[in-house]
Amino acid sequence: MSENNKEILGIHHITAIATDPQRNIDFYSRLLGLRLVKLTVNFDDPNTYHLYYGDEIGDPGTILTFFPWPGAPRGRLGTGQATAISFSIPEDSFEFWMEHFKLHRVEFHGPANCFSDQVLSFADPDGLRLELVAHKGADATRAWKEGPIPVEYAIRGFHGITLSEQNSELTNALLTDLFGFRHLREEENRCRYEAPGRSSATLVDVIGLPEVPRGAIGAGSVHHVAWRTRNDEEQKTWRKKLVDVGLHVTPIIDRKYFHSIYFHEPGGVLFEIATDPPGFTVDESPAELGTHLMLPPWLESTRSEVEQSLPKVHLPPISKIR
Repeated sequence: MSENNKEILGIHHITAIATDPQRNIDFYSRLLGLRLVKLTVNFDDPNTYHLYYGDEIGDPGTILTFFPWPGAPRGRLGTGQATAISFSIPEDSFEFWMEHFKLHRVEFHGPANCFSDQVLSFADPDGLRLELVAHKGADATRAWKEGPIPVEYAIRGFHGITLSEQNSELTNALLTDLFGFRHLREEENRCRYEAPGRSSATLVDVIGLPEVPRGAIGAGSVHHVAWRTRNDEEQKTWRKKLVDVGLHVTPIIDRKYFHSIYFHEPGGVLFEIATDPPGFTVDESPAELGTHLMLPPWLESTRSEVEQSLPKVHLPPISKIR
C-alpha cells in the first residue's frame, strides 16, 4: 500500500444513542437543519430505528446517526468516551444561531474560545453534548441547500470530535503512530490532532482526565466514532495493521451503505473504520433520500413484522422555512 493510501481521511460518521425517535428527527432535521438521509433499522436489532443525518447526500464527514431506544436510561459522561461532537458553521454565523436557539428555547453557552476556535455549546433533548464552531474554512459544499436553515448559516458537516481519557498517552500514540494524525497544539490537558486526509471533519481533541471515572453508555452518549477509508482493499489492510498491533478487531461487516470494522482504542472508545462507498444513494435516488423505511435485503422478507414493531414517525418536509 502506497504512503498516500495509509491515510485515515478523517471522520466518516458518528453514532449516538437517543430515546424518542420523533423528538430526535424534529431536533436534528427541523431545528438544526440536517437532512434525514436514511430511515432504516439497526441491522443488529431490527426492532430499533437507525436514523442517519447529513448533508444533501450524506457525504462522509457529515453523517450523524442515532439508535433511538425508547425508555433508555441516560448515559453517564466520563472517560473512555467521545464527549462532544463539533459541527462546522460559516464565519459570522453565531448571531443567527443564538437567536435561533433562543426562539426554540435551546439552552446554549458561549461563544467561548477553544484553541483558536470560537465555540457555541449546547445539548440535544437527550443530553448529547454538541458544539458549533464558526470559522473561515467551513466547506460550503457540505451545506444542505434545500434545508430549513438559510444556506449562508447552515451546518457544514463535522468540525471534529472530543475524546475524554484516563490515560490519554495511549490514545495519543494510536492516533499519531498508527493512524498518522498530526499533533497540532496543546493547552493544559487537551491535545488536538488532525487527520492527514486534507478535507473537513479531520480534527480530534483528546482530553486527559486521570482522576475521572469511566463513563457509561446510554441515552445522550456517543456509541462509536467511525473513521474514513477509501475502499474495501484499504479497509482490509487497516484491519491487518490493527490486528498486528494486538487490537481485537471484528470481521468486516456489510452495513449496506458502507463496510465496517470495529475495535476499542486503548482508552476504551469504540472506533470503527468505514469505507466511503457505496453511499446512501445505493437504494434511493438523491431526491428521495430519507423518505421511506429502507431495509437490507436480508430483512425484506420480514418487512411487515419490522414495520409493526417500530413506533410511527412523521418525516420532515423537504422545504425551506421562510
